[in-house]
Amino acid sequence: MPYPESWGWRSVALIDGKYITVQTESLSFPVVATEQPVEKGINLVDHVQAQARTVSLSGVMVGDEAAKTRAYLITAKDKGQIVNYVGRNAFKGLITSFSSDHEYTIANGFTFSMELLEVRTAKSSYVDTLPPPVKAQAAPIVNSGTKQTKDKSSTAKSKDKPKDKPKDKPKDKDKVEKVKFKSGSKWE
Repeated sequence: MPYPESWGWRSVALIDGKYITVQTESLSFPVVATEQPVEKGINLVDHVQAQARTVSLSGVMVGDEAAKTRAYLITAKDKGQIVNYVGRNAFKGLITSFSSDHEYTIANGFTFSMELLEVRTAKSSYVDTLPPPVKAQAAPIVNSGTKQTKDKSSTAKSKDKPKDKPKDKPKDKDKVEKVKFKSGSKWE
């Protein structure tokens, strides 16, 4: 795509398969250092913890797809969708901010700036390793909602009425049996 020389150097990048033209990529790798005060000299640093990495992008979106790409990026930001960015650097994260400037110098597009934040998702490490008998014991929790309580005035009226014969209660349905494991197994 030919761009005017006044725009300077830019590179074409992809964000979730959508083309954007990026002028700058600014990566940040922050850490938090725990300091302890001392009587003389500088504080002692005894612990360093890495924080989430960020990348700031700025550039231009032009062409017929510029408005659609902008709408996609804003929707992804609002929904908290994890996006894949591939430009001079590769990055996977959330769009934490997006802004666009619509200037008269760009007829079929706009300039933009956005920031992506690295995310780490947790995954259960043992669910798939449980044997089927143990998985079967875990019954889903059912919420039956709020129950109505009987009104005291309605119970007083029911005392005056003749009582019907009590209905037969159904017998215990399908008792759940506990799983027995072989002695010496790791699930015992």
